[in-house]
Amino acid sequence: MQALFIILGALAVLIPGLFIVSMFLPATVKVVRVRAIPASLSEVFDQVNVLRNWEKWSPWQQSDPMMKLSYNDKKSGEGAGYQWISRNRKIGRGSVTITASRPNKQITIEMHFMENKVTKGYFRFEPSGRGTHVTWSMAMDVGRYPTGKIMGLIFDRSIGKDFERGLENLEKLVK
Repeated sequence: MQALFIILGALAVLIPGLFIVSMFLPATVKVVRVRAIPASLSEVFDQVNVLRNWEKWSPWQQSDPMMKLSYNDKKSGEGAGYQWISRNRKIGRGSVTITASRPNKQITIEMHFMENKVTKGYFRFEPSGRGTHVTWSMAMDVGRYPTGKIMGLIFDRSIGKDFERGLENLEKLVK
């Protein structure tokens, strides 16, 4: 019986504590990864701007090669998009649309996934000494509720690893 009281006491402290901590956490979570890729600016830009190329370097495509993809009519640049359906629970279903494309500078995207969560993201391309610096960034609103904000704490670690793997795949592709 004493163990039950200890557990209840711990929960009585832990739950309000998490709620108070979550009040100070941001409602928007941002993931940013940067990689220097030893390839020309235009070569790297084209691999991202043409959405069918994502099949070659996307970390999520490699996680589920059986993922079903359907593309819209536009192949690249602003307005290009695709939808995916995966049996892998981590990947699920969603869509990507390029909302802006400035040649060899930046591609802005909008993703819908995780039960209609909308994220905004971008790829920035900058010339560097021996190639191209690529910045892949995504921001997601996790809401005002404690559970969403606390889950946002692990978002950078989990999605960030995918971004790192994707940028590594992109580098291997253009070498």
